[in-house]
Amino acid sequence: MAIDDIPALRVIVRADPDCPTTGYLQAGSFVVPVALGRAGVAAQKREGDGATPAGSWPLRCVFYRRDTVSGLVCGLPQQPVRPSDGWSDDPRDPDYNRLVAFPPTGSRCFSAERMWRDDDLYDIVVVVGHNDDPPVPGLGSAIFMHLARPDFSPTEGCIAMRRADMLAFCKLIGPQTLLDIVLPEGGNAASRTVAPD
Repeated sequence: MAIDDIPALRVIVRADPDCPTTGYLQAGSFVVPVALGRAGVAAQKREGDGATPAGSWPLRCVFYRRDTVSGLVCGLPQQPVRPSDGWSDDPRDPDYNRLVAFPPTGSRCFSAERMWRDDDLYDIVVVVGHNDDPPVPGLGSAIFMHLARPDFSPTEGCIAMRRADMLAFCKLIGPQTLLDIVLPEGGNAASRTVAPD
């Protein structure tokens, strides 16, 4: 199937009302459990708050570890992760919320999250188009869909799922896919609005 043949798909993520750091992702009849941010889902995302941002977001591309992932099929642009790859999470960085490179020796002037990890969480990463057009410093960076820990422990604001579910999910998505992260109803902690710093 050509990328342009993949239908527009609405993907919905909802938090579990009894455990706001977990929930479900639904894409048509495809429904899988997910881990969410340690602060649940929030209406207003801030850097470092641990919240998964509520809203409707495009999906940009997929990064994957060529040494651990084979047979990846996806309608989004795909890019192998390199050991030097990072994602800027420093609001002072002119490349905030963008792919950056770590130097061969030493460190960057600004902080960044390493894309090449010792664990398998970033073996497959779908980049969510949150705060990227253009990035606004401090409003959140590195919002990804990635692999979950075995215990589905909370993320730092991303959406995480099992490897098999991610491989199946990637087959369903393309450039027209929208990710709708639903703000929970009611006044629980997951639906809070994060106060600005």
